[in-house]
Amino acid sequence: MTQKVRNMTSSRGNDVPNQFIITDEEKGTTTFQSYNSIIAVKEYGKKTKIYEDYDYSITTGKYRNDFLGERVAETRAKLKSGEYEAVGFEVSE
Repeated sequence: MTQKVRNMTSSRGNDVPNQFIITDEEKGTTTFQSYNSIIAVKEYGKKTKIYEDYDYSITTGKYRNDFLGERVAETRAKLKSGEYEAVGFEVSE
């Protein structure tokens, strides 16, 4: 099995409950999961996928921003431009 799960870490270096990074070397994916919801998936050589709960809460947003390395305005712009793929929702204009 090539899948590894770890908690995201806070700015103080502590594990953050319910915020996970899942790495699958075989598939070439890195996934951010908040509680039971997949939020974003980065796949080598493909568009980053953003799922419908990406802006669910302040906590989800904070760790989504850390995972993607950007703020929500940049994420929304990339969804609108098609750089990111929206999964399970329509991108509003």
